[in-house]
Amino acid sequence: MTAGDRESDIGTAGAGKADPSGAARGGGFHSGGLIPLRHLFDDLAWVWLLAVAVLVVLTYREYGIIWDSEVQDEYGRKLLSFYLSGFQDRSAFEFQNLYLYGGAFDLTAALLNQISPLGEYETRHLLGGLVGVLGLLGAWRLARMLAGERAGFFAVVLLTLIPDYYGHMSINPKDVPFACGMTWTLHLACRTIGQLPNPRLETVLGLGVALGLTLGTRIGAILAGFYLVVILGLYLGLLWRAGASGIETVRAARRLLLIYLPALVVAYVVMGVCWPWAWQSPLNPLIALSVFSHFTWPNDVLAAGVVFKASDPPIWYLPLMLAVKLPEMVLVGLGLAVWFAGAWVVRWLGNRQHGFAVDDDGLRRLQFLMVTLAALFPIVYFLIFRPEVYNGIRHFLFVVPPLAVLAGVAFDRLWLAIDRGPRLLGRAALAGFSVAVVIQAWIMMELHPNQCIYYNALVGGVKGADGRFELDYWGTSVAQAAEELATYVKDENGGNPIDRTYKVLVCANPESAMYFLPKQFELTQTIADGDFFIGLTLSGCDKSVDGQQIIRVERFGAVLSVVKDRRDLKEQPVTIAKAPVQPSLTPPVPALVPPKSPR
Repeated sequence: MTAGDRESDIGTAGAGKADPSGAARGGGFHSGGLIPLRHLFDDLAWVWLLAVAVLVVLTYREYGIIWDSEVQDEYGRKLLSFYLSGFQDRSAFEFQNLYLYGGAFDLTAALLNQISPLGEYETRHLLGGLVGVLGLLGAWRLARMLAGERAGFFAVVLLTLIPDYYGHMSINPKDVPFACGMTWTLHLACRTIGQLPNPRLETVLGLGVALGLTLGTRIGAILAGFYLVVILGLYLGLLWRAGASGIETVRAARRLLLIYLPALVVAYVVMGVCWPWAWQSPLNPLIALSVFSHFTWPNDVLAAGVVFKASDPPIWYLPLMLAVKLPEMVLVGLGLAVWFAGAWVVRWLGNRQHGFAVDDDGLRRLQFLMVTLAALFPIVYFLIFRPEVYNGIRHFLFVVPPLAVLAGVAFDRLWLAIDRGPRLLGRAALAGFSVAVVIQAWIMMELHPNQCIYYNALVGGVKGADGRFELDYWGTSVAQAAEELATYVKDENGGNPIDRTYKVLVCANPESAMYFLPKQFELTQTIADGDFFIGLTLSGCDKSVDGQQIIRVERFGAVLSVVKDRRDLKEQPVTIAKAPVQPSLTPPVPALVPPKSPR
């Protein structure tokens, strides 16, 4: 039985031993354990995943529309038209710069919208939320394979409670599907490593499908191939160190190439279906990769009170953003992971005979190395090359699942360490973790549906981050502002149907507001005509037009967007309020509509 088959533990991972059924089962404290039930953590994980899926179904309608939703939706329709027209409609290949991206999510959403009884964006939000749940499932399976069912449960709980992951699930049509695809690709690649020297064909083909779907979302999935090549190179090095001759090592390398070749073929085919532009020319994927390597975004970024060009980020940006955007409990788990990894390195240096070998334990360590590489390589790459950055950590969201997996494994290792101590200590640790989960869940409920604005206690939470970091850069709070405006006007009319037309000024993505307003509200860009004004506080949009503030959307004391009543000002000369207090995050544009956030 190989490491990838049994999903058991090695000493460095710190989970329970494999049982005859083939899955590692988390133990409890002391004899019999604090929680003696078998398979409990698997059952808890399934209950957790089901609860999250139900929550997605119950709340997907409550999320706003982000900047990119309109064009992504249109891109999906164009891709669908390409197939329905018998490959004649090629407009998708000339649509803005979106042809450089795969359309796995957008094409699926366009297909579903042909039959969905929901609204166009509601369908996309529901699909995105369920894709996010699929990513949670992948993280659970990955952690469980590495260190047993208890580690898997910890990992899925931690990932769910990361607001930047959960909050993007129902609104972000690129970064969450990409993170989900990378997680499953990583899981299946690790499984093939655990099955060496003879990975099963179904596992290899599954890897090809996962990689193809991920490449069909963003060409950056080529990183997963890089990780796998590095680990396979280490495996060949272990063979050579174990006594294989140079010729035997070369033969093993050739055999590995033949084994993984079906995955490459499947990945290319699946990628081509999701991203038909990619096979219009053999070099197109490389062209996309080259373009993204030199892609420029002319906007500014605000972090820690410092404004800088997105094309010239300071070296501290990504580490700082991860430190303040990840919940404290995840940071503790990552700190534990560093501690346990360091302790293992010290033991290994002191006793080399227990180092890497071509056995189940050695393969498991290679799996851990691959997950660690997936979590840390993009961060190290940023520190060295400092590529262009976007708002928050959304373009690095794909490193969050492997980070959660490593933190989950570390908490499992801590469980084992505490298991050897006093029972009271174990109960206190379990209670502390439970309290942290409850507190983090409460914070996310209070932020709902704007979980993406979360910042942890290192900067004083959302209130402390207000004015120093970007909060609602997606502009999703405008949806709530619009809905409250419709209610305000209806109440003003005695609860009767609105029987006149109102002109609305919007300093945000217009669709984010107008989609949630009744048809009696019409968009205008002429200030003198505006009856009402809806504006984000981001970039000082809320201060760009005068009026009586009647509504504000806020979370934990930080105002995200406002509504102003301008009807008493319509007959007066047009006045513009004082300049924004926050530095502009967007270049100057006409009227009141900032440009869309780049993809």
